[in-house]
Amino acid sequence: MARRRHEPFFAVIGGSTAYEFISSGAIKGERIGRIDTPFGASQPAFRVEAGDCSYFFMSRHGEADFDISAPFVNYRANIYALKDLGVRQIISWSAAGALKETSETGRFFVLDDCIDFTKNRETTFFRFKGLGFIRQNEPFCPTMRAATMGALQELGIPFNDRGTYICTEGPRMETPAEVRMFAALGGDLVGMTLCPEMFLARELEMCYASIAYVTNCAEGIRQRDYRPGRLYEGLSTRREQKTVARSFKLLPQVIARLGELLPNITPSCHCQQAMRYYQGRSGVGRDWREWLNP
Repeated sequence: MARRRHEPFFAVIGGSTAYEFISSGAIKGERIGRIDTPFGASQPAFRVEAGDCSYFFMSRHGEADFDISAPFVNYRANIYALKDLGVRQIISWSAAGALKETSETGRFFVLDDCIDFTKNRETTFFRFKGLGFIRQNEPFCPTMRAATMGALQELGIPFNDRGTYICTEGPRMETPAEVRMFAALGGDLVGMTLCPEMFLARELEMCYASIAYVTNCAEGIRQRDYRPGRLYEGLSTRREQKTVARSFKLLPQVIARLGELLPNITPSCHCQQAMRYYQGRSGVGRDWREWLNP
């Protein structure tokens, strides 16, 4: 049975330049604002109504320009806040560099795996408890992935149905040697934002999937002159940037269609049962807030 519009159950975490959708009005919604959590304040949340679709929206990097870079995002506060709003499913997007020359600029990837190379981030809600030994056999929710691919197919948008994302610490970009290593490890794309966000969502039993889109080839894949004052110092051309911009503008349509599909899809995943083993043991009950208390 489809849910009523005034009961959003999924959320969108917008990645690079998500604030443009807010400032331009491409995504319109009631501004809920920052939400206080035990881990600090979240980024501002919005309640969006788009046709028959109702969802929460949060811009990972801020709502006006690029306020905060990937290593310093308060991922725990953002995920906690969305859970507190009643969200059970999350779709995110993230810009990424291609580790293979054959990956087209602007191409969408529905990610299916990840390698975490971050170093200094708070990676778990369970720092003070012996909890959180959770399998990552399918790190991105298969139900959400299938729904996302369905939305892209219906809209006629080309995409790759798999992709391994390498998450680095940042904010610096990767060296050519690192890029060669990531490619040798089986990576397809490299970015800075999905870890620990995706793992935190699983700890709170939330389905999570992500769309990545190629903004450039990573360092050393193609020979590019250094150009001070330009985006990525010349790692991408103006022509490629226009291609990326066209892909980026498609995201609100993808989200709206996904929101229409999700209420009619029966989950085939185990994301919302990730903590079942711990429930009833060591004082862990059904109330997810109690899991996090030191």
